[in-house]
Amino acid sequence: MKRSVRKMTLNLTFSAVIAALGVGVMLLSAVIPVGIYALPCIAGALIVSVLIECGAQWALAAFAVTSVLSLIFTYDKEAVILFIAFFGYYPVLKELLENRLSRRAVRLAVKLVVFNLSAVASFFAAMWLLSVPAEEYTLFGVYLPWVFLIAGNLLFLLYDRALTVFTVFYRKRLHGKLLKLR
Repeated sequence: MKRSVRKMTLNLTFSAVIAALGVGVMLLSAVIPVGIYALPCIAGALIVSVLIECGAQWALAAFAVTSVLSLIFTYDKEAVILFIAFFGYYPVLKELLENRLSRRAVRLAVKLVVFNLSAVASFFAAMWLLSVPAEEYTLFGVYLPWVFLIAGNLLFLLYDRALTVFTVFYRKRLHGKLLKLR
């Protein structure tokens, strides 16, 4: 009985600390211009540590807490939308897909579909929430969201790879060292 209470307390504490770090990272989006896109990626990568140390349920809880607190405290709502729409839950989804789908091509296709659906949904959410007129997205006759979507797919593949490298690094170097009390 005591061991399970201790484990739950450690999971709660670790998840809360990572959620607080995630909110701190998201707060930086107000002062770092490129932070609108980069910082939700970093905040999402922090969720990997909760996923590895505590499990998927705790990682999703850390994502939810980071999302709500970021909505409340973060000035740049576009960064928050990107975190909520994709980068916050993606580490958990990535782990699930990589454990359940054995064929690499199918995994990649599912990841790209999820990314594209999330990107389009976050675009429309940002347009609606931030009241940006559609004409603002055209430059020299080119509808920029298509350009951003193509570039976003390339950057997503890079992010997916970087998340894999970070996960392997975390498992080899940091796993177990952060929660030695177990």
